[in-house]
Amino acid sequence: MPAPLVLPPDLSQRPLEPSDAAAVTAIIAAGELLDTGEVEIEEADIVAEWSRPSFDLGASTVGVSGPEGDLVAYAEVSGGDRGDLGVHPEQRGRGLEPELARWLRERAGEGGADVVGLPSPQGSPTDRALETLGWAVRWTSWVLVLPEGAAIPARDLPAGYVVREAREDEREACWQVIEDAFLEWSVRERRTFEDWAATVAGRPGFEPWHLRVVVDAEGVVVAACVILLTTPGGLTEGYVDSVATRRDERGRGIAQALLADAFAVAREHGAARSSLATDSRTGALGLYRKLGMEVVQTWVNRAAATVR
Repeated sequence: MPAPLVLPPDLSQRPLEPSDAAAVTAIIAAGELLDTGEVEIEEADIVAEWSRPSFDLGASTVGVSGPEGDLVAYAEVSGGDRGDLGVHPEQRGRGLEPELARWLRERAGEGGADVVGLPSPQGSPTDRALETLGWAVRWTSWVLVLPEGAAIPARDLPAGYVVREAREDEREACWQVIEDAFLEWSVRERRTFEDWAATVAGRPGFEPWHLRVVVDAEGVVVAACVILLTTPGGLTEGYVDSVATRRDERGRGIAQALLADAFAVAREHGAARSSLATDSRTGALGLYRKLGMEVVQTWVNRAAATVR
């Protein structure tokens, strides 16, 4: 395991436990509110990620506790080169970010990764701390929204194609389409169906309409979309977690029609607006702008070589 964190005398470290999900959510939420003006994280996001069969919570995380045992910071290696860290705003400036960043490099190295990276709002204290430590930007990400009250654009599908809620027996096909598409530009190992399902159907609050598909005239899944109903800042929002079209079906307007459907069905279920995130590796920013979406946040993913 990585060397112990060097902490102020009033703080201590320990591995995270499932019961820490709410505390980690609170740390992330406090940072998001200060750095971006909005809270996007929900406890269900943490619970779903931690419930993946491949994720060893105790071995892949570290928490920092205050004098009363309250969690004030954390770091985790989610798998491969994916990491994350968070420090409650009240604890910033005490040297926790460099120690957590060092822990991430050592833990990811133990897992066999050559680099480890994590996202943070551009220009935020975490971003600046990582820059000072020499972590380089790998890619830029944007959060886009279809504003409240905006018209949902009409998009037609090819003849014989249908967009609808996915059946339970189509979930593995959805996983296949999404994984194939994301692995075209994402350098990581293929997620197992079980890990994917834990973050979709296994996410607290999942309802069948959250998983949308486009099928061809023979009923074969050619595109899939995961949309979640969230309440950032109390505003009900339809968040598109992922959308993908099979490679041989692209350029036919299928993705735009699927997104328009996702926006519409989210609105039918009470969403005031819809949102999603994309990054510079995908080349999809223009697609989302064509649908009337607007960039509201910019994030960067910084990475550093691991320590073995």
